[in-house]
Amino acid sequence: MNSFEQSLKIESNLPLLTEFFFALVNDNYSQETVFNYRRDLLILDSFLSKESMSFKDLNKLAISKYKQYLRSGSYLKNYQEAYRDSENPILERANKISRSKGPRRASMYSGRLGSRSVNRMLSALRSYLRFLNDSDYKDMPLAPDSIKLVRTERKEAQVADFEDLTKLIEAPEIYEPDPMVKYRNRAILELLFSTGMRISELINLNLEDIKISDDKDIQESKVYIMGKGKKQRFVYFTDRCKHYLERYLKARDDDYPALFIPYRGLRSGTKDPYIVRLSVNYVQSKIKQYRKLVGIIVPTSAHSLRHGFATYLAENGANPAAIQRLLGHESLQTTSKYVHSNDRAAEDAHKKFHPLQSD
Repeated sequence: MNSFEQSLKIESNLPLLTEFFFALVNDNYSQETVFNYRRDLLILDSFLSKESMSFKDLNKLAISKYKQYLRSGSYLKNYQEAYRDSENPILERANKISRSKGPRRASMYSGRLGSRSVNRMLSALRSYLRFLNDSDYKDMPLAPDSIKLVRTERKEAQVADFEDLTKLIEAPEIYEPDPMVKYRNRAILELLFSTGMRISELINLNLEDIKISDDKDIQESKVYIMGKGKKQRFVYFTDRCKHYLERYLKARDDDYPALFIPYRGLRSGTKDPYIVRLSVNYVQSKIKQYRKLVGIIVPTSAHSLRHGFATYLAENGANPAAIQRLLGHESLQTTSKYVHSNDRAAEDAHKKFHPLQSD
């Protein structure tokens, strides 16, 4: 059992909690996502302890108090006191974020939670209750769907202009002096924008998942993805993406199975080939760095490339159902959150399609 799996084994008043975490692992959730579930549910556990309640006491009134507890900001202190152990990766991550990401990212660990953060924790509880229900747990305190999320103010997501996203994708060519880092990072950004895949899906890709054929009768440029909940799908990449992916793959001289591998400390040859894999944090930090270097004002992340992929496909006439399939969404309603028009597109559509444009 590796250190990650060991960190999921913890004593708690919540039944089958460790089993739930391992079910997430088996369903191909990323380590970061599993850690987030772990943190959110242990905060619930600390709330129950503070209120001298058992899991069986979890009713609608208790959920209402739990929402107030999260908004009060006192949850963190109780959580830290309950789970203050030197090998706790959640607290280590919280401390790291507090030191390196500034007050905006650290707020979820240090103060009152906003509506979206509260809803994330409630959604974690829903998922946990569904797991118990599917596991035929006998003493369910309440149904998963009885937990109502708090009302949030809907914010229209911002997507960088196509020209800015192109500058971001091409940034490694300018700002990375190490050829292998340049080739790898350019391939990463091309693949994210060309396919619309999630960053966790990209990080988990292996070389064998890339399907490329130069046969004239079999034009194949696609990626096999095992997504959330072990849902399988293919996504497709452009000839441009294929060019930069092949450049990176031809430059590699190693036997590591992962598609994207780190190079810092790797060339000493000391790492286990089966765990060598680039991290989500590295990719996100590089995108943030490139964004500043090329002067993009709109907040931009790996998810922004996924969002931009859907937005610009829609603006060019792609069928929403096809975009849904490419993104790996179960619901078209989820896809609709990604597929939105910017102000310029809305103005152009109004001028083009409104029936009464002139006297």
